[in-house]
Amino acid sequence: MHIQPSREDLIELTKLNPFLRFDDGRPKVPDDLLDRMKLVTNEEAWAILHKHEYLRQFEGGWRETHPGRKLVGRVVTAQFLPHRPDYHDAIQQAGLAEGRSNIGGQNSWVIEMLGENDVMVVDIFGKIKDGTVIGDNLGTAVQARTNTGAVIDGGIRDIDGLIKLLNVNFFMRGMDPTPIADVTLAGINIPIRIGGATALPGDIVLGTPTGITFIPPHLVREVVESSEEIRIRDEFGKQRLAEGKYTSGEIDVPEWREDINADFKTWLKNRN
Repeated sequence: MHIQPSREDLIELTKLNPFLRFDDGRPKVPDDLLDRMKLVTNEEAWAILHKHEYLRQFEGGWRETHPGRKLVGRVVTAQFLPHRPDYHDAIQQAGLAEGRSNIGGQNSWVIEMLGENDVMVVDIFGKIKDGTVIGDNLGTAVQARTNTGAVIDGGIRDIDGLIKLLNVNFFMRGMDPTPIADVTLAGINIPIRIGGATALPGDIVLGTPTGITFIPPHLVREVVESSEEIRIRDEFGKQRLAEGKYTSGEIDVPEWREDINADFKTWLKNRN
């Protein structure tokens, strides 16, 4: 019994990944694409995902520790189940065999695997009371390891301490003073459900005030480049509207007229 899939299984699970991989097989989307993703909106990402028929990649309705701070990073998934004694013992023994059980509770097993630009994404079935995956101590560990944050479909505690952490944003369903209890880790880096969305290890998470989008690695570049094109076209359109050269009805349409497209190409050439 293993806590996470083998390297071979992770490669097969994410076989459309066009990038390098971590040692365990998880996709490694390049850092430069992560930086460019920080300017993308959920709506822009949704448009590309919808085009490719990835229709269940967004989940809204979150609370945040640092509203307005964008969350972007490579997904490390974890799933918890309601406690059952025989299953819990089996997981503890598996953790012992893998050298995990001497590093704290099962939520700490996940945190100890995180690296720079990773985002821990946890399915704990919406549990808030006794479902607090992190407090300020474990939140500090997440910040030190990732400088990103986490997505927790459950609870957090110690909010006063967590909001003092400046380089992270934690998305969660709620807060409670209780520690995590009566749950068992079902797996790390397995497919999980977050609300109505499916997240896989190595996805890129995009978290904004709108909500959370999980972007498969093979669509990351298209999402980023499409967003950049939209921003450039918006810059042109707003400039021409401010100049009074075109009306809003001429600019705010899916396809511009031929003369406007020609003007845009000239503007773009001069801009560069």
